[in-house]
Amino acid sequence: MDNRILGLHHITAIADNAKRNLDFYTQVLGVRMVKKTVNFDDPGTYHFYFGNETGTPGTILTFFPWEGIGKGTNGSGMATHIGYSVPKGSLEFWKNRLKSFNVNVEEGEIFGEKMISFKDPDGLQLQFIEPSVDDNRKVWTTDDIKDENALKGFHNVTLTLKRAEPTIKVLTDLLGYDLQKQEGERYRFATDAIDTANLIDIIENDKAPTGRNAAGTNHHIAFRVKDDNILMEYREKALSAGLSITPKINRDYFYSLYFREPGGVLFEIATDNPGFTVDEPLEELGINLKLPAQYEGMRSKIEGVLPKLS
Repeated sequence: MDNRILGLHHITAIADNAKRNLDFYTQVLGVRMVKKTVNFDDPGTYHFYFGNETGTPGTILTFFPWEGIGKGTNGSGMATHIGYSVPKGSLEFWKNRLKSFNVNVEEGEIFGEKMISFKDPDGLQLQFIEPSVDDNRKVWTTDDIKDENALKGFHNVTLTLKRAEPTIKVLTDLLGYDLQKQEGERYRFATDAIDTANLIDIIENDKAPTGRNAAGTNHHIAFRVKDDNILMEYREKALSAGLSITPKINRDYFYSLYFREPGGVLFEIATDNPGFTVDEPLEELGINLKLPAQYEGMRSKIEGVLPKLS
């Protein structure tokens, strides 16, 4: 069981304005800023990690807030919808709260599960879903958002693809997912290796316009494995399947591999180890700017370039 994909590790998206992004997720949605660091390849840009108290894999939504990048286009070849699990009976609370912040909300259902759908300030498509199974993950609470309403973490992520079959082969043959349900052009895949953040939906639409990466779109989705030994087993599996995959990359808080699946979505596989408390204590997560070792000598310059957050 330990050497399987354990659902989603994190999801990474793009924003246009760092302060607006930070304020929306921490103040409106009430998730914790778990880590404030920089983009490893562009240290003049923040990399924000939002999640629960400890940054448990499966709760982490991260952002590259590239100032002034402009809006992207959600479309095929992307993870177009990010679904959060919320407590049963909390949708009315969220509907009212979001409307109080002038966020337009739509109600609906996916595979019989009630949900609300809305966009963040950059246009990223979010869905709050009351799952049909119990979700007992520990939540992060605020003065306004208590246990009975707080976000649990990811429920599912939806990929929009022109052709589903090649991506389905990667999900099932390489990553260990199984088809759970299908309704029309929507497929749902699940792994039973874990009970939460374990669903991947696919919408197959050959007429969907191709997405364009910028603010309000997904950059990549990351699947979870226990450690870097198992990570490297998946690298060999990916190579054997004919996929082009990166060497192991140290992201300070986890180790990663990246590959682009046949439908165009950038997939990552990421480890639980070493976790977000490797460079600061639990009670201080997200407070201080943490830099990768290679940039520590440039701290004053980087701090002078990064946008102000207060």
